[in-house]
Amino acid sequence: MQATIEAAASPSHALGRPFIGLRGVTKRFPGVIANNNVNVDIWPGEVHVLLGENGAGKSTLVGMLSGLQQPDGGSIEIDGAAVTITSPRQALSLGIGTVFQHSMLVPSLSVVDNFTLDGVWWRKPDRSGVAKRIRETAERVGLRVDPFALVSTLSLGERQQVEILRALMRGSRCLILDEATAMLTPHEATALGALMRRLAADGLAVIFITHKLNEALAYGDRISVLRLGRNAGSIGPQELREQSDEQNTANIIGFMFGQAAVDKASAWARPERDFGAVVLKVEGLTSQAGRIPLNDIAFSIRAGEILGIAGIDGNGQKELAEALAGQTKAFGSVQLNGTEIGARSVGARRVAGLRYVTDDRLGEGTVGIFAVATNFLLKDIGAAPFWQGGLEKPKAINAQAAEHVRNFDIRTPSIQTPVGTLSGGNIQKVLLARELTGAAEAVIFAKPTYGLDVKNIRATRERIREAASSGKAVLLISTDLDELLELADRISVIDRGKLLGAVQNGPGARDAVGRLMSTGEEE
Repeated sequence: MQATIEAAASPSHALGRPFIGLRGVTKRFPGVIANNNVNVDIWPGEVHVLLGENGAGKSTLVGMLSGLQQPDGGSIEIDGAAVTITSPRQALSLGIGTVFQHSMLVPSLSVVDNFTLDGVWWRKPDRSGVAKRIRETAERVGLRVDPFALVSTLSLGERQQVEILRALMRGSRCLILDEATAMLTPHEATALGALMRRLAADGLAVIFITHKLNEALAYGDRISVLRLGRNAGSIGPQELREQSDEQNTANIIGFMFGQAAVDKASAWARPERDFGAVVLKVEGLTSQAGRIPLNDIAFSIRAGEILGIAGIDGNGQKELAEALAGQTKAFGSVQLNGTEIGARSVGARRVAGLRYVTDDRLGEGTVGIFAVATNFLLKDIGAAPFWQGGLEKPKAINAQAAEHVRNFDIRTPSIQTPVGTLSGGNIQKVLLARELTGAAEAVIFAKPTYGLDVKNIRATRERIREAASSGKAVLLISTDLDELLELADRISVIDRGKLLGAVQNGPGARDAVGRLMSTGEEE
């Protein structure tokens, strides 16, 4: 195992040709063409950002480069020669290393033991030698990694650094980072971006897949957009440098969705809003339910206001949402428009006007085998006007379903289609239609755009804005700080079940929230 990154002296870099060339690559699955005649060049010394909606073909492309799948047509070239990548091991041997969104490390083992897992079983691993090479490689790329630390004690960002080091020590000349910043703190995401830039400066080819346009513009040398499995467009290094971020963003949106989406995006600006009276007031909310206990949570949200809750995932976000919705037992005061509802059931809180959009769309938010029309009424079974005297009224149910499908642009073959067969974005629209209509006064959104593609992220955020503009109080729980900075009026941070600070959104808010997330201190 050689601790080196030799991409700067790679043959492709010296000869001025791409390290990887995709030539008319096509991949079919039953009923769908995932990649259709895709042509992409991956150059040494560049961060090549790959953008596109969910289902655009990005993951299939990565799967073929990683040896998990093989193309049905076209070819993959390495240093100008066509190759067949039949397995992940062969991809590594060709110099292609992949770091997936979810860590592939064994948490119960140390870093060094994870690095020796691919050795032969009959030879005792040279742990001290591998540890030395880990330190040398880490120092070379500007990282600090303890080879003997247990993986379970590392943060998500630190685990990603370890996986990147492992790829480099295997001789990778191209590093694929698949949604690598999705679960990181702002500080960790910035550190990863800086690492990508250093690796590219050393001559490595980096493929960075993300849904975040600001990351694409901040770290990318070249941006390619896939749409419905095809090349939709690309922006080269010179164009990225010479144009403003606004111009590059408009081009990317145009590649993804067409000129109408560009016009709509440029027309929107953060509005000034006057907030009304306090709608949702929480004091002393404490709970032992769930994995993270809640400790003396207190906040208030006025009509038309969006309060954002930031934090690393797993610090009590789900416990907070479920306690407020009445799904778990909690102590303290929850007031809606001045009325105490803390002792009420889930159904009674909903009737009072408190709504909850869960982050578990298919497992908790919907019943996959039930029709779309039925899922709109999951929380209102037996209620008028859809039931009368215990009997279902199909005409009323279907009329409402058709209205929701039309108003929320839900792409479904029929209102009788099982909701579990829809895409994630359309399932999310079903939840939004159910929770944002009727007598909603306050709405809790739990990671509302997690796992969605760029188009559905934009649509969901627009629904959140509309909810606030209509006078609803909004609690927005998100692990995406950019999302909170775009939407929220104030931002607090949840850390180990406690709320820290209340940062007013505006200039300096990113740094203030970042400090809270990293140190627990505002100043």
